[in-house]
Amino acid sequence: MALSKNKLQINQQQLKQLIEASLFVMAKTVSIKQLIDTVLADFSVSRPRVKEALQALQQEYQERGINLVNVAGGYRFQTIETLSPYLQRLWQEKAPKYSRATLETLAVIAYRQPVTRGDIELVRGVAVGSHTIKSLSDRDWIKIVGHKEVPGRPALYATTSEFLAYFGLDTIADLPALSDAESLAALFSGVTNSKVNLLANESTPETTEESTNE
Repeated sequence: MALSKNKLQINQQQLKQLIEASLFVMAKTVSIKQLIDTVLADFSVSRPRVKEALQALQQEYQERGINLVNVAGGYRFQTIETLSPYLQRLWQEKAPKYSRATLETLAVIAYRQPVTRGDIELVRGVAVGSHTIKSLSDRDWIKIVGHKEVPGRPALYATTSEFLAYFGLDTIADLPALSDAESLAALFSGVTNSKVNLLANESTPETTEESTNE
């Protein structure tokens, strides 16, 4: 590495190594801008060079048990999905299970955002409990992005970058297309691919009061 114009020079192999190590250390989604502003701040590198290094790493990890994936506007390492059943044995704690009401609410927010609680209730046909919204907010899957300019100014909810990262999406546009946006059954059937698995094999939603059990 040589010093030039107050910036260190770095070759492409060194750049790949530094980016690779950074992503392992961070263990979360990191954008190109974050890389340039932090670990690469002392080096003379352009955005295209960083992207080229990331793409090279993606190729190198393509056939391994760990892949470099592009999600939520950034990059992260994650294990391949086919290994999940075996790797789960390494953790004693089971992943939290969410009620159908919670997942239905999340699906409506994801596909109709930004929406108010009233909008969600109109689609689902049942009241949305405060505990449901709190559960999704605590998980950092939804957030308030504003207020609707109607009497009472109800909060508008939308999904977060954490939602995108968890479900392996780069942008919200990567959600599976819906054949019938008015039907929650279609919502569920459209969210069962290998990357986004909210619900599988669900029947048409009930029109009774939702359970308070999360």
